Amino acid sequence: MSALLVRITGFGHALYGISLAGLAGLSLVYGNFAPIMGPFPASFPWPDVWVYGSGAILLAASAGLFFARTALASAIMIGVYEAIWAMAGVHPILSKPLIIGSWYGMSEALGSLAGIWILHAMLRRQLSAPQVTIMTGNRALHAARVLFGAACVVYGAAHFAYATYTAAMVPAWLPGRMGFVYLTGAGHVAAGLGLIVGFRPRLAATLEAIMISLFGGLVWLPSYFAHPVPAWAASTQTQWSETFLTFLLAASAWIVVASLRNSPKLLQEH
Repeated sequence: MSALLVRITGFGHALYGISLAGLAGLSLVYGNFAPIMGPFPASFPWPDVWVYGSGAILLAASAGLFFARTALASAIMIGVYEAIWAMAGVHPILSKPLIIGSWYGMSEALGSLAGIWILHAMLRRQLSAPQVTIMTGNRALHAARVLFGAACVVYGAAHFAYATYTAAMVPAWLPGRMGFVYLTGAGHVAAGLGLIVGFRPRLAATLEAIMISLFGGLVWLPSYFAHPVPAWAASTQTQWSETFLTFLLAASAWIVVASLRNSPKLLQEH
């Protein structure tokens, strides 16, 4: 049995598969993609087939990340799904390019896409000959880290653009809630820039991973026990989906950290 299972490349690998499976399960339970992608246009044929079909495929691919025979194919399928998710975020940007909120959905998609991209490269070296491809070489993985860093910059900018809204999400027991908003916003921007320019990238990725993990653990998880339910946790579906999405982005950050820790061996060109 152990030969069938893939060796977990790190905490991010396990968290990624679990979080993505959670999002896939929500699509099947609620019959939509919210809040990841907006509803299909009214003219789009067979919306239920796309929702339930993609949810089932994504759920299977999430499980496939943990099995040696299916891990690489599963990572590719997930990457395709997240590329489509990113493309779904283009319309808001084209409509209102100067509003930071228009960029947020695409940034979440690109952040998780960068995570599965790097995880695919790490799994490839574990499961097959260490042959470098156009998508797994030094330049490709550097591009994936830059992509993740750019997404982090958007997360940080959103803290400043929507400071009042974000402050409401800071736990009440923390003093100076607005100060935490600006501090974490600056942290996201600094981490993103560090990954983009290559300045202390492992430290930058670790900072980002810790911040997103704490956001999930200190903000979204406690919202399930809050009475009344906070206004920013608009519905049960929103709570679950945002929780899984937050930990999916945290997993991506931890995968970036793992790739930088293993970079001398992982990225050796042949």
